[in-house]
Amino acid sequence: MTLECNDPRLKSWLPVAKDSDFPIQNLPFGVFRTATSSPRPGVAIGEHVLDLRAVAGLGLFRDVDARLDDAFSAPNLNAFLALGRPVWRAARARISELLREGNTTLREQKVAIETLLPRMAEVTSCLPIAVKSYVDFYSSEEHATNVGKMVRDPNNPLLPNWKHIPIGYNGRASSVVVSGVDFHRPMGQIKLPNEEAPLFAPSKSLDFEVEVGSIVGKETRLGEWVSPEQAEEHIFGLVLLNDWSARDIQTWEYVPLGPFNAKSFCTSISPWVVTLDALAPLRTQGPAQNPPVLPYLRFEGLKSFDLNLEAWLKGRGSADEIRICATNFKHMYFNMHQQLAHMTSNGAPLEIGDLYGSGTVSGKTPDSFGSMLEITWRGTQPVSLPDGTQRGFLGDGDTLTLRGYGVHDGVRIGFGEVKATVLPALQRS
Repeated sequence: MTLECNDPRLKSWLPVAKDSDFPIQNLPFGVFRTATSSPRPGVAIGEHVLDLRAVAGLGLFRDVDARLDDAFSAPNLNAFLALGRPVWRAARARISELLREGNTTLREQKVAIETLLPRMAEVTSCLPIAVKSYVDFYSSEEHATNVGKMVRDPNNPLLPNWKHIPIGYNGRASSVVVSGVDFHRPMGQIKLPNEEAPLFAPSKSLDFEVEVGSIVGKETRLGEWVSPEQAEEHIFGLVLLNDWSARDIQTWEYVPLGPFNAKSFCTSISPWVVTLDALAPLRTQGPAQNPPVLPYLRFEGLKSFDLNLEAWLKGRGSADEIRICATNFKHMYFNMHQQLAHMTSNGAPLEIGDLYGSGTVSGKTPDSFGSMLEITWRGTQPVSLPDGTQRGFLGDGDTLTLRGYGVHDGVRIGFGEVKATVLPALQRS
């Protein structure tokens, strides 16, 4: 009997803990390097990484698609993504076959198994894709409502267009980094409440945002646009995403054209890209959209995903972290398929390696709010840390970690984590 890649009965000949984010049913793609090797594509399995460049060198992908040899020799996943969904699926199926219980193909090769499957703790994760463009959306009704209550009108927090259009802005692809890359607190223009003129200073209201990012694997031409149904063929997979935000810089600059320097200094993503195929068992119904959206945004079927998302904060010098947010991706008002359809509806082309942030994922209760802005209600209700200190926003030396996973039929499909530590601002001497 042949088992499908997502079958919960599948087991690997490698030891994989029950609570691992990376069972054989997941097999997310990423890029890694060792102390002696250059960056190369890999797949996470338990506590190990399968070196796809090495496996391709053994000729084990040639009967799947000969182009995979070159694609897996590249320093990022873009060349692999360019081969299209049928090849993505066929490659994942071959990898699943090689790692299944009872398959001895890899162990019979004249290569040390430690070379083919280094331990994850002994490698360095790299940015999985060469990011071409980055767009961040604003698609959580709860998040938009909370922000509207704080900065606009408590009685009418949503602007008239919000339920009709997936709001977004173009960010900076050049400042997208992988988990583990720390960043300096941004400098910027800040207007203090009782001052007439702004000043240029380090942000005092540094924030995180719990998000999920989608990665484009199929391009379109200028003038083309995709429907929500067609979007499925263009999305390779998902990552965790933290769109760091400087709220005081944002407050001063965002009228009339929206975020700029307050958002462009750093965006962190997790190293492993979980494919839509691996996430298929986690599909679910999203919120009802009322009023009905325009025809170009309408869709059928299950386009949302049941993914638990958490944010953990560790203060400077502390050994302990605390969970400050537990939310779920399924509550997003606009799904990623609608976001892609809207982004291309004016004919703007997609490129392989484009990254699209979901927007902050917030739930209905305070413990599910996806940013410090909401958790502390603009700093007025600070979070208490285990060492007795408090945070209205993030401090220098603080480490923020996002984790995400879904569970179906007892199988955990996870993303690992995306983390970074806030470094002091770099100021001109």
